[in-house]
Amino acid sequence: MQATVHPSPVRVPQAPSAPPAPARNIAVDTYRGFVMLLMMAEILQLSRVAQALPGNWFWSFLAYNQTHVEWAGCSLHDTIQPGFSFLVGVALPYSIASRLAKGGTLRSMFWHALWRSFLLVALGIFLRSTHATQTYFTFEDTLTQIGLGYPLLFLLGFAQRRWQWAALGAILFGYWLAWSMYPVPGIGFFAHWAKNSNLGNTFDLWFLNLFPHAKQFVGNSGGYLTLSFIPTLGTMILGLIAGSWLRNSRHGIPMRRLLVAGGIGVASGLLLHFAGVCPVVKRIWTPSWTLFSGGLCFLFLAGFCWLIEVKGYRKWAFPLVVIGMNSMAAYLIAHLFERFILDSFRIHLGGQAFAFLGTPYEPLMRGIAVLLVYWLILFWMYRRKLFLRV
Repeated sequence: MQATVHPSPVRVPQAPSAPPAPARNIAVDTYRGFVMLLMMAEILQLSRVAQALPGNWFWSFLAYNQTHVEWAGCSLHDTIQPGFSFLVGVALPYSIASRLAKGGTLRSMFWHALWRSFLLVALGIFLRSTHATQTYFTFEDTLTQIGLGYPLLFLLGFAQRRWQWAALGAILFGYWLAWSMYPVPGIGFFAHWAKNSNLGNTFDLWFLNLFPHAKQFVGNSGGYLTLSFIPTLGTMILGLIAGSWLRNSRHGIPMRRLLVAGGIGVASGLLLHFAGVCPVVKRIWTPSWTLFSGGLCFLFLAGFCWLIEVKGYRKWAFPLVVIGMNSMAAYLIAHLFERFILDSFRIHLGGQAFAFLGTPYEPLMRGIAVLLVYWLILFWMYRRKLFLRV
């Protein structure tokens, strides 16, 4: 598609004050690899281990942090999607600088952004349909949520910082206001954010039923919503700002900015929650969740930058870098190869091959083996410089 686009004769100049594109930020790759590892590690099935060992606080703690909370609150598992979305924003300033350095124009780059948006949405729908009887049109998964907001994020990548902050504020306040003013049944202000009884659910009852389904859509069992892409765009804008700080910093890693932004984000999200203004709910991506989870992302990024870029501890991060530099491949491998690998183990090793530590630990041992296969595939791709890009 790109070959048919005629570039504009006017090139978008790089800001005079902007430094040349720096070398690849290994800390960002490491953080991305950590996020994808958490996603792939679902195969460890820690909840099944905890169920087999009732009363064991250690396995209960691990199981809690490998599952989504029921509604309000946060576990480590809940930070996966915000981290993935945040890092899309972090990478954008580097991507724009690279394309400009190669002679890219705003027109050609925007067409590429639209094409990337379409591919992400289509890929999300495809992956959600792999076990369905027909195409399952749904727009609440990670890839489609990012794809729906990506074109506007791209345009904001060319805006001045104050306009990026203004866009973030307008998105979060406008989204909160629309939800808070929408009439809903229930008692208390937080009823506006109740599961499957809110503005977003009303929209999906209309929107999703425009598409063919095996049966009429009446609500998402987890409460997830199409409209969550709007506050998710807020998370990506926070990442865009963080990426601009990293790329444009003339004095190394801007640790103070990252830490202050992280602290303010976490504190403001919790304040809105406990003040009764807006609950912190990941499943419907409330504005307070955008702030809270965005703050956590800033802190994670600061931590990885401190370890790798400031202190120079890099060797330990190699397994995560292998994953992080091929995050899209990792996402697809985890979604498409799991059943094939499990069936291969069963066929060639037998049904009890992973029960050598006892029945309670069998799912964990099998999951570790699958996770190792995932990583070996990514390592093979890394060694051959095969990096999947959308």
